[in-house]
Amino acid sequence: CLPANQERFANGKLVTVQFHPSAQVVMTAGHDRSVSLFQVKNFSLNPKIQSIYLESFPIYKAHFSVDGEQVIATGTHHSMFFVYDMMAGSIIPIPKIRGVEEKFLRNFELSPDGSFMLLIGNSGYLHVLSMKTKELISTMKVNGRCTASAFTPDSSKIYSYSKEGEVFIWDVRSRKSLHKFEDEGSLEGKCIAVSKNNQYVACGSSSGVVNLYTTDACLKENRPKPVKAIMNLVTSATCVTFNPTTEILAVASRDTDEAVKLV
Repeated sequence: CLPANQERFANGKLVTVQFHPSAQVVMTAGHDRSVSLFQVKNFSLNPKIQSIYLESFPIYKAHFSVDGEQVIATGTHHSMFFVYDMMAGSIIPIPKIRGVEEKFLRNFELSPDGSFMLLIGNSGYLHVLSMKTKELISTMKVNGRCTASAFTPDSSKIYSYSKEGEVFIWDVRSRKSLHKFEDEGSLEGKCIAVSKNNQYVACGSSSGVVNLYTTDACLKENRPKPVKAIMNLVTSATCVTFNPTTEILAVASRDTDEAVKLV
């Protein structure tokens, strides 16, 4: 396979590479302040569809909306974010959100049903926005600092992982905390994922260990025992994700080259 973005290599670090949810399109975004879309054709020709440039806005994270009609992009040092409407071909700045007192908005998650956008703030604050209006619906707070969050596949719950190694489970509708558990042996929480069939939860920490739990144990026990502790990474685990059929778990660290393991 040729490089997906061969028609336009980025001038800086890439932070996001994502396939479109329904079309044969791949997106790249990064520190060179651009979002680019490429058509993926039989892996020999990947023509560029378009690139958009966000002036003085190095991108921290970009993500397709669930319906695939928008790209949401947050910056490295901004309290605003951008929405790129691919249907209209317009770039919509979302300035300071009323009720959200954050110096920087960087990390976020989108609910699988396309209803919500979860902004992960500082000091343990989690802000739930309406995906339709981009307005604040509610704010939740965890003890300590939240480093990562994940929605369950049915969008009914949020798992939020704290820097202190605790995982809080929230009910999306009532925004109430349902349960809290400790990730075994975690010195500092880094990343979390819930499998598509809602059977497993994976927690990756700064030590490089990724613990795999059953969701049943996570919802009932305060100190659940991992089904498996994956010790293959020697640097901090910064990404965990399940494949769509929940047969493979990918664990990765951005702190060293080629630190990607498939379990």
